[in-house]
Amino acid sequence: MYLRKSWPIIASMPLTRRSFLAATSASLTVFSRSLRGQDRAASANASASLDEAAATRQRSREVEFAFRQYHNQTAASSLHMRLVQMWEAVYKESDGRLVCKVFPQNNNIQGSDPAALKALVGGDIQFFTLMGGILGTVMPVAEVQQVPFAFRSAAHAHRAMDGPLGAYLVEQMAAKGIHGFRTGAFDNGMREITAHKRISTPADLAGLKMRVPAGQLVADTFKAFGCEPVVVNSDSIYAALEDGRADAQENPLTLADQFKLYEVVKYVAMTDHMWSGFNLLAHLPTWQTLPADLQAIIDRNVTKHVKLQRQDQIAANARLRTALAARGLEFNTPDPAPFRKQLAGVYAAWKEKLGPKCWRLLEDSVGKIQA
Repeated sequence: MYLRKSWPIIASMPLTRRSFLAATSASLTVFSRSLRGQDRAASANASASLDEAAATRQRSREVEFAFRQYHNQTAASSLHMRLVQMWEAVYKESDGRLVCKVFPQNNNIQGSDPAALKALVGGDIQFFTLMGGILGTVMPVAEVQQVPFAFRSAAHAHRAMDGPLGAYLVEQMAAKGIHGFRTGAFDNGMREITAHKRISTPADLAGLKMRVPAGQLVADTFKAFGCEPVVVNSDSIYAALEDGRADAQENPLTLADQFKLYEVVKYVAMTDHMWSGFNLLAHLPTWQTLPADLQAIIDRNVTKHVKLQRQDQIAANARLRTALAARGLEFNTPDPAPFRKQLAGVYAAWKEKLGPKCWRLLEDSVGKIQA
């Protein structure tokens, strides 16, 4: 087209060989420049298309797996902090293929832990942390984590959960549609009694309305001390102590701090009567859909961040005695022997309920269990 427009100009001039070559050369030069411009534009368009395609592929990779993680602690807790860090690391190491949003206090789900457990088993959420006692409502052997006075310390319990006893619990979870992690027991800590009155002996507990979580073994333990167990979810403990539904509750000091129980109780008995952890659980069918490389990334980060959170929690529970005393709580440390003596019936009943294998693995881990 460009050459046809040039021909009239050439025809109006004397047509010499020199003028013809000059005109033709100029036209071809312009034509060549046009082609180069079109090539550059086409190349730019192709590059933009490739960039957009790459971005689309990247966006697709980022949403390949999108999950939710629930837990019952506050956003200020070490559990929340380490879970957030854990899933951020998984996101980065998976090149954006897997994302998981962490919701503190179970995203305020009505029914708290029991409702969240039901949601996990049903696949409505994909990851959840839960104490063994409440897990025991669907898998009774998980109650072994709550055997009173079985563990001398949180570190003692961690060794048991990371060993053959913990492996046995993970095996049992699969039958209930739950995937457990071999080193997936985050720490809650040793449980202490906070109350409206001073607790020094089992007789001081007689007749008290004791707030307990869902789970039979905790309730049985406090019935043996003469209490009336009252099941209240963790998000309502403050209200229950304030309005008189409960006279006392038992939990690690971190819960008393996070939920500001120092505003509604006066006394803390450092009984160390029981350990509890936060077992990391996954919806088994969801876990089974993950490629092996993503499972490995999650497993590696679970191990890393469980270790870090345990260190956080042990340190926090240790320093909080001083901090809570400064807020007005009065502490005492009862002799555990009289409490253990009242548990002979509990030990006998739960040795049978948990079964010989589970009880043997417990005693292999912690020594002979006796009143």
